[in-house]
Amino acid sequence: MISILIPFKNTQAYLNACLESILKQTYKDWEILAVDDSSTDNSKDIVEGYAKLHPNIHYILNTGNGIIPALQTGYRHAKGQFITRMDSDDIMVPHRLEVMVQSLRLHGHGHVAVGQVKYFSEEGISDGYARYERWLNQLTAKGTNYTEIYKECVIPSPCWMVHKSDFEKCDAFNPTRYPEDYDLTFRFYANHLEVIPCKQVLHLWRDYGTRTSRTHEHYAQNYFLEIKLHYFLKLEYNTKKPLVIWGAGYKGKTIAKKLTKKNIPFIWVCDNPNKIGKHIYGTELQHFSLIESLKEPQSIITVANEKAQEEIRKFLSQQNQKQALDYFFFC
Repeated sequence: MISILIPFKNTQAYLNACLESILKQTYKDWEILAVDDSSTDNSKDIVEGYAKLHPNIHYILNTGNGIIPALQTGYRHAKGQFITRMDSDDIMVPHRLEVMVQSLRLHGHGHVAVGQVKYFSEEGISDGYARYERWLNQLTAKGTNYTEIYKECVIPSPCWMVHKSDFEKCDAFNPTRYPEDYDLTFRFYANHLEVIPCKQVLHLWRDYGTRTSRTHEHYAQNYFLEIKLHYFLKLEYNTKKPLVIWGAGYKGKTIAKKLTKKNIPFIWVCDNPNKIGKHIYGTELQHFSLIESLKEPQSIITVANEKAQEEIRKFLSQQNQKQALDYFFFC
């Protein structure tokens, strides 16, 4: 059986479509644990109405406040061998659960099943979301999601599935670090759950102006940088190698400030002649060519421009450095 965790709050306009898409799944052995995070609209009535008609749909009231307590509350009731999440405003394609279960059965424990995603919106999809969709699906098609994990969340929160035992190994929904989906992705990575490649769109991701990921403070850029640096220092950082920050924009400065507070030494480089030679947070910015003289450096790249990133890749490859081993893109 699959346990489907659905936290919801004031999504009455979308809940019917979400639940109907699950009822239409080709794979039938599932339970829905729909957790109400203090809704003030008719969301509760909608879920309870479905629960009366379908014994495998369960309405649960959040014992805390927020999406992480809601997930924790729902998970305490989970009885399935497989665990997955669903957003209450999204839609599953009819064969999503079947594809994911078959993938996990084929590959066994130690794997995470994912699917490609497609955004949809009555207001149209922005260029940023369209780029994210293409980038994410390219990684998912090859199962190379972790290679760019420090750029952005590489496993979409409503489109993954794992064995319950592997989920427990990754500490389930216990950590209270936001963004919770990005933190979970890092824990899959840290516990070496292999991503199963998928070339099929399995999830339809709704975008609209009041979506939580657009409006809640927990999904602001500073939270993403905090979580990236936390896991970089935990999983990648080698104190015997010189640490380099490349870039002196907002992200570079934020990371430099955090490293300075932690008393972690670093070398700061860029290619901006107006910044080279300046001291920020007590560290002098130097020309990136300095990297050539360093022995086995580890670099955090905070340059967002895609063309510039390609030039950086070329430069570092000439130094025999490898992405996700010697250098990491943080944007």
